[in-house]
Amino acid sequence: MLLQATPDTTGYMIAGYALTFIAMGIYIFSLSIRAANLKRDLETLEMLEAEERAKQK
Repeated sequence: MLLQATPDTTGYMIAGYALTFIAMGIYIFSLSIRAANLKRDLETLEMLEAEERAKQK
């Protein structure tokens, strides 16, 4: 009979989890930057709209 020990792949598991969490962190950071840019764009558009309304009156 051939009895072989199961290979130790703990290092690969830890590396996989680390890469997954790093990727999720980058994605969440990207989403927060995009949300901030959208908020700034919305504020700019609202300011332009208010100026346009003031000109029409």
